[in-house]
Amino acid sequence: MKHLHTEISINATPEKIWNELTDFKKYPEWNPLVRSFSGNLKEGEKVTVKIEPPGSNGMTLKPTITRVIPNKEFRWQGHLLFPGLFDGEHIFQIEPHLNGTSLFKHSENFKGILIPLFRKMLDNETRKGFEMMNEKLKEICEKN
Repeated sequence: MKHLHTEISINATPEKIWNELTDFKKYPEWNPLVRSFSGNLKEGEKVTVKIEPPGSNGMTLKPTITRVIPNKEFRWQGHLLFPGLFDGEHIFQIEPHLNGTSLFKHSENFKGILIPLFRKMLDNETRKGFEMMNEKLKEICEKN
C-alpha cells in the first residue's frame, strides 16, 4: 500500500472551493492534473477522468464515485485493467477554519501488486501533479 497526501491553505470558504472543484467543465482551463472529468458527481456513478501528471502521457480512467459530502469531500475508486493490479482511491477534502480560510486536502491511497513498480513515479510526478493542482485551485478560488 502507498499513501500520497498533499494539502494547502486557501483563503476562501468551503463553498467557494467546492464550487470551483466540482465545476468539471472548466478543468481543461485550469487543472494541470485532472485534464477532464465527465459524469455525475453521485455516489455509485462511474465517471471518466483523464489524469496527466507532469512528465507523463497521462491515462484515462473510469472510476466509481464512492463518497460525496457537499462542501466537504468527494472520492473516487478506480483501478488499472482489473482490481488488485494497481488500485487507487482519490480523495478531495475541505476543512473550514474559523478565520474564513479553508484547508484543502488532496490525497490518494494506492494498493495492488504493481505499486512497487510505480513508487518512484508516485513520489515524484504524481505528487508534483497534486501540488500543481492544489496551487491552481488556490489561485482561482482567491482570485474570483
